[in-house]
Amino acid sequence: MFMRLLLELLSGPPESILDRVLVFSLSAAVGIIVTAGLRLIYRLVWDRGFIVRFLIGWFGSIFAALIWTPIRNYIIQPVFGELIIFSRANDLSAERLEGLNLFEGIEGGLLLMLTWSALYFIIKYYQLLQAEQEKSLRSEALAREAQLLMLRYQLNPHFLFNTLNAISTLVLSRSTEQANQMLTKLSKFLRYSLDHSPLAMVSLAHELETSRLYLDIEKVRFAERLKLDFDISADSETALVPTLILQPLIENCIKHGLSKSESGGTIQISAKVINGLLSLEVTDDGPGLSAGTELTEGIASSSGVGISNIRNRLNEIYSSNHKLVFSNAHPHGLTVRVEIPYERD
Repeated sequence: MFMRLLLELLSGPPESILDRVLVFSLSAAVGIIVTAGLRLIYRLVWDRGFIVRFLIGWFGSIFAALIWTPIRNYIIQPVFGELIIFSRANDLSAERLEGLNLFEGIEGGLLLMLTWSALYFIIKYYQLLQAEQEKSLRSEALAREAQLLMLRYQLNPHFLFNTLNAISTLVLSRSTEQANQMLTKLSKFLRYSLDHSPLAMVSLAHELETSRLYLDIEKVRFAERLKLDFDISADSETALVPTLILQPLIENCIKHGLSKSESGGTIQISAKVINGLLSLEVTDDGPGLSAGTELTEGIASSSGVGISNIRNRLNEIYSSNHKLVFSNAHPHGLTVRVEIPYERD
């Protein structure tokens, strides 16, 4: 309608513009009604398969053109719609009406209906493609969530196994007071863990609080042999991190560093923000990696449940946009560094 009006404005007399607006509007309204019926037919046969859709689309367009073209011609062919402009309708002779070719321009009408049908199917397939992509993304998100839940819950039995073994050792050595302290702190730690979603991102300050509960449990075992050193920058405390990201790293230091030394040792935990990245480091002063050990071998050798769990969780959450690096500390010991994007709470 707008294209026809534009052409008429460029070539026709301006004084008859209102008549032409009325004529072309009625023609377009008829076309909308016809194509609305066509759309209803397409929706009814959509589930019948591609061949049926193609045949219905082709023959439906022909049928729609056969309906719409005569009506359009009946409205438009007399000079600017004299049939519907009542002041001029009486001037139209019967001979003039008989000479009206209602199917003139049927090819253009068919092309228009075929174009409309093609656009309908293109939009419909595009909508289906978008729906399938959204469904696929939802499935991937659910699978990722399930994987993270599995990895996160894997830490609890692993941690419980180690802690209960330590409590058992204390009971066998008749250190009942220490065993009772350890059980009390264990219950607090588990309650703390259960109160927070495994999939939630928490502030580093919150994660450090959880880690201190774990360290309280370990201090029952090691007493004065376990020394702690925290170096946490102010801006890093509000950074978002996965829950229980530090506990396996601390456990790794205790297992491979502190427990191998009769005099115990120190665990240093540091955090800072560098160039949009949050850098977390957990360092012990144990033996560290053997001389000449390559970095990749160092990572491979630290393949316990906790470290393997952390590596998998970081891969799931950050894909390749993170680092998990093992290196020897100076003068001795092992440093585990985690780098993740800095996101504030």
